[in-house]
Amino acid sequence: MNGSPRPASRRPLRRALCGVLGVAAGAALLLPSAASAAPRHAADPYEVVTVDPTGRIAADGTVTLSGTYRCLGSGPVFVSSSVGRQTSTMNVRYGIGGTRAVCDGAEHRWVNTGRPTPGSLEPGTARVEATLMELRTQGILPLPRFHAARQQDVTLVAG
Repeated sequence: MNGSPRPASRRPLRRALCGVLGVAAGAALLLPSAASAAPRHAADPYEVVTVDPTGRIAADGTVTLSGTYRCLGSGPVFVSSSVGRQTSTMNVRYGIGGTRAVCDGAEHRWVNTGRPTPGSLEPGTARVEATLMELRTQGILPLPRFHAARQQDVTLVAG
């Protein structure tokens, strides 16, 4: 039996295992390192995003959020925002647009507008998150690099 081939029943299992390991190894090579995905030090004056304490919610449910940002970057950078409300069982968040950022080291304003599910938000306190994120190409993939993020409570006012 020395030198005889393995039973045919094990070949598909071995082939599948090799395929899974190959995909896992390829994915590990494509993932960004923790250093490139992490924001710069919080004290960096050129990497900051703020959120205005008041947002607007129109009669049709359209939400407008705003604030300021400052950044330095070479790739396309965006200011994204979301607004959320706490229910008794979960925290629900809605994306509220995105703005292309100019990263020249100067302070700029951002304004994002979006309409979440009708009736999902109403005037009052809401939790807003704004994120300043750059897309950097590593190999053939654009990967995110976070410059700054800010979460805070705001007051949504009708208007």
